Amino acid sequence: MDQPPLGDVFGEMIRDAYAVRTGVGPRPLAGGRVPRPVIEIIERDDGLINGAPADHYLAEPEHWQPHDVRALRLCRGAVLDIGCGAGRTAIELQRRGMAVTGLDTSPGAIEIARKLGLRDTVVAAVDEYARAETRYDTFLLLGNNLGLLEGPERAPTFLAALAALAQPGARIVAQGTDPYGTTDPVHVAYHQRNRERGRIGGQLRLRLRYRLHATDWFDYLNCSVEELAELLRGTGWTLKSVDTQDRPYYLAVMELTS
Repeated sequence: MDQPPLGDVFGEMIRDAYAVRTGVGPRPLAGGRVPRPVIEIIERDDGLINGAPADHYLAEPEHWQPHDVRALRLCRGAVLDIGCGAGRTAIELQRRGMAVTGLDTSPGAIEIARKLGLRDTVVAAVDEYARAETRYDTFLLLGNNLGLLEGPERAPTFLAALAALAQPGARIVAQGTDPYGTTDPVHVAYHQRNRERGRIGGQLRLRLRYRLHATDWFDYLNCSVEELAELLRGTGWTLKSVDTQDRPYYLAVMELTS
């Protein structure tokens, strides 16, 4: 079977979700007549395929998860929203008068964020942007974007890039997921498979699919708070607080101490 071509999967999906929500722009059609819901397809390396409506990337604050609302109260100073997508979080901070930059590797997602009114945007990976002269007081990793740490190999490099962009005493506000409360045999077996391969149990290997395109395979991390604390060891970032009100989701605040 031929492999799907690589492309800006997330950007294409967000553009279509925006078109379906607003009626502006070409919309994917079911049967050639009716706009169909836009579904994000996530494929895991054990063959598991999940799907979820993409419209939540455009949701207004009244439709957010409670932990996302609480996360904004933890922001201070100049904010870098990493993996900002269509900009829903950054736009809300902008509404509140905060200085915020939206960073994403997807040109299509940033295009929609700009259409929605986000003024300061950057299309780049964190490592590339670390060479910028701008400095930030808060780094946001919402929408489960603590996963961008990827795992033990990648985390020190990612955290060093944030340190290079940080004002003294800067903080990371990140939403993560503890994957180990599940009893689903598919996930329990995956965690065990990872450990047998020397990986963190919740270290996912994924690719995104949308219509004809796919992303490259990439690592994305779900981890316990204890595993997160271990990943921070020796990086200069210290875990200061954890909000577990919405288990298995949590908000972690990390501060630059050295």
